[in-house]
Amino acid sequence: MEKLAFIEALKALTSQEDPLAVSRDVSELRTKFDDVVLEEQRKFQVAQLEARERGEEPQEAEEDEVREQFYAIYSEYKERRNTAQQSKKDTEAAHLREKNALIERLRNVIKTEENIGAALTQYKEIHDAWKTVGDIPREKRQEVQSEYSRLLEEFFYHLKIYRELREHDLHRNHQLKLEVVQKIQQLDKTEQIKEVEAAIKALQHEWDETGPVNNDDWETLKTAYWDAVRVVYARIHAFYEERRTELSGNLEKKKAVVERAKELIAKQGEWIANKDWEQATEQLLALQEEWKVIGFGPRKENEEIWKEFRGVCDSFFTAKKAFFDVLRSQFDGLASKKQELINKVNALKDSTDWKATTEQILKIQKQWKETGNAGQRNEQKLWKEFRAACDHFFTAKQNHFSQQDQELSSNYDAKIALIEQIKAAQIPEDKKEALAMLKEFSTAFMAIGFVPMKQKDAVYNAYRDALNNHYQKLKLEGEEQERVLFQARVDTLKANPNADKMLARERADLFDKMHQLKADILQYENNLGFFARSKGASADALRKEVDQKIEASKRKIEEIQRKIKQL
Repeated sequence: MEKLAFIEALKALTSQEDPLAVSRDVSELRTKFDDVVLEEQRKFQVAQLEARERGEEPQEAEEDEVREQFYAIYSEYKERRNTAQQSKKDTEAAHLREKNALIERLRNVIKTEENIGAALTQYKEIHDAWKTVGDIPREKRQEVQSEYSRLLEEFFYHLKIYRELREHDLHRNHQLKLEVVQKIQQLDKTEQIKEVEAAIKALQHEWDETGPVNNDDWETLKTAYWDAVRVVYARIHAFYEERRTELSGNLEKKKAVVERAKELIAKQGEWIANKDWEQATEQLLALQEEWKVIGFGPRKENEEIWKEFRGVCDSFFTAKKAFFDVLRSQFDGLASKKQELINKVNALKDSTDWKATTEQILKIQKQWKETGNAGQRNEQKLWKEFRAACDHFFTAKQNHFSQQDQELSSNYDAKIALIEQIKAAQIPEDKKEALAMLKEFSTAFMAIGFVPMKQKDAVYNAYRDALNNHYQKLKLEGEEQERVLFQARVDTLKANPNADKMLARERADLFDKMHQLKADILQYENNLGFFARSKGASADALRKEVDQKIEASKRKIEEIQRKIKQL
């Protein structure tokens, strides 16, 4: 039940006109409210300990306006109850004096009044007054009622009409008392034990107020009455006995929890690692949860066992705090190192140098793992920040290459379509127009862009074969053939996925050939020096042959230089 609900319940009870009628209910409600307040205080203390454990400033206790309101209402009720109790005592004392006066008056009637009519009149006045007097102190009730009943019996014996009146009253009283017995027997259908308690007291009072019955019926009626009363009180006693047993059982269970908590913290000398304390904390918190569900014990013992349990828990968390204070200084050093790694990733996360940056971030991630755990207070926050920075880069990288893959796929489709167009093309008979068309094919192919890595070689080879097939069909000769076919080769190399490397290799091969030709010319010129000292037709023939080779090599060098220029 929430504390506000306690206030509403207390207001409902204390609003009753008779404060004494709800006295037991109010007392029980206050007991439950006190238990709730104690439980809140326990939770607040645990929260303070946990805050200190996290390194936070513990929350200051706030004024509990609900509790103050509850006790204010209770105090007001208590004053009303005390006033009502005193008033009841005064009233019952006054009633006792009135009944004693009526008894004395009846005694005088019996002793002195000889006139039957006057005696009956006085009797009726006394009896009517007697019934209206009201309650008297319980300890005097039996004594006064017995004396009054005795005097009534004596009064009727002294009157000639006693038997007639007595028989009538005895019969009526018999019916009234029988109804009381039946009402008591019906109480077994009432579920609320407090209602049963109130009803049995009222019915017993009614029984006592009802006059005597015929002696022949008295024993049977009395036996039935007391049998019914004993059944009701046995039920009431069993209820409170069961409740006491339950409270005692709860107390024993709580004592067992306290002992287990003591056994747990007795092992703290064995806890040398963070996980040891965390495991012990889980066990102690489990004991606290077990404590919560046990239920209340007897009020006095319940408060004492709670203080003992709270003391054990406080001892544990104090020791835990001291342990983690030492660890925290170590964790703070690791946290500083991890913050430096986070700063490095933040500096790299917007880079588009995908390969180099990926290698650097992977290296930093490895350093992160090697740094170690920075403690529960720091690790999660740092890890979240570190992972966010890494994810920022890798998400951008993934988006980039996903878009690139789409572009490569589109380029592949476009190049395949162009290759098919090249294959199906009808080359004009005019060489100039044919070369222009093939040049346009090369330009279009190179303009499309890259294709997926796995398909680049197959696409390039298909393009080269389709283009070369048309060049081979052209009727080219001599220098023109050399120039056109070389240009076609260059255009084809430019379409290669590794164009830069292929063109560089082509250029290097041309330079190698040119250097070799220059070396050959130098060798030929050296040979001419030998031939210059020789005479005759054979020498002239050799000189002529060498001169021709030199000229041919020079022409080849010029051709190579032209090709290099083309490149």
